[in-house]
Amino acid sequence: MRVPDADWIADDRTGLSICDATSGAFAQDIDWRKIDVGTFSWQKALGGEAAHGMLVLSPRAVERLEREPAPRPLPKIFRLTKSGKLIDGIFKGETINTPSMLAVEDWLFCLDWAEGVGGLQGLIARADANAAALDRWVQSASWIEHLAADPAIRSNTSVCLQFADRSDEDANRARQKAIGKLLEQEGAAYDVTAYRDAPPGLRIWCGATVETADIETLGPWLGWAWEATAP
Repeated sequence: MRVPDADWIADDRTGLSICDATSGAFAQDIDWRKIDVGTFSWQKALGGEAAHGMLVLSPRAVERLEREPAPRPLPKIFRLTKSGKLIDGIFKGETINTPSMLAVEDWLFCLDWAEGVGGLQGLIARADANAAALDRWVQSASWIEHLAADPAIRSNTSVCLQFADRSDEDANRARQKAIGKLLEQEGAAYDVTAYRDAPPGLRIWCGATVETADIETLGPWLGWAWEATAP
């Protein structure tokens, strides 16, 4: 899901607002003035290399870090202050452990591609188009529905679906697994089953790196897999 807006976050807040934007950065028009601590990863929205997390701090977050040091020793990789001051070199390219320069170059390539498709607004438009294409298919299928019923809070990237008939969860879990395995065997889709703790169903990535035509092609494959795994 996603939060539809940040209007509810007060401008004169005394606390810090923390946002995990892993599936939201480069796909949502985030009001960064409302965010004090934002995180995202390279591999999610733009398809960069995995295991690289990014941290965005507001001046209010920096002030909190400098004013209230951690009450326990921290591993070096997690330290953001030294002697009560922000280690700002971390945000200027200095490294703690040297990352792969190939991964950095790959991320720069991703950003160049993003600019080429219209920058942030272009990326948002692509994700919205993909989510809309998937929604059209969902509306045409009687056996599947959105996990987030309200479109206002529904993600346009990691779109989660659930089986419409939820009378037998164990049977649905087994069928979900069978659908995922069958689609992978056919080379039609990979890693599209629901999260382990979510209701049985499917999870379709609709971020900007996906072509809308591929989402439209996927729908019939999902319907075929559903029918092919019928008990």
